[in-house]
Amino acid sequence: MAAAASVPSHLPKHLLPGTYPKTPEEQAAAAKKYNLTLEDYKTYADDGLGYGDYPRLPDQSAQEKNPWYEWDYPDLRRNFGEALHRNFDLYVRTRVDTSPTVISWHIMKRYFWGFIGIMLGMGLVGEVFPAYQPVGPKQFPYHNVYLENRTNHNIEPLSEKHYEI
Repeated sequence: MAAAASVPSHLPKHLLPGTYPKTPEEQAAAAKKYNLTLEDYKTYADDGLGYGDYPRLPDQSAQEKNPWYEWDYPDLRRNFGEALHRNFDLYVRTRVDTSPTVISWHIMKRYFWGFIGIMLGMGLVGEVFPAYQPVGPKQFPYHNVYLENRTNHNIEPLSEKHYEI
């Protein structure tokens, strides 16, 4: 096996992020590379994490995108040649939904804390006033309780009397 053999899972060099663009010409070339307009092309901060010229896309899940649009890949709700979000696996339809919620967050927090309060109150009331199913005394066959609880094992069982009418 050759030492310089490439692994099939590696991306070709033209698909890997390049160096961080510093000039407007480099930004225009990077926007063209990722099929974006220059107005839509924004990069991550050059903080050493290695994102390079990869575009900073909005945090929008596939669930939030228009379901009636003619997507090239309808299950992913994306088109051919569209740049993927850095956390693409997080924003697929079976994961995070970034759609605006119907109920505001402060109402949801009130519901949550109200539910927790009711559950804690019910737990405390259940501790103060326990409720159990009624249970009778343990039953032994043939009413031989003295045999089950005996300390002397030499005791013979009493004979059972069966009465007939």
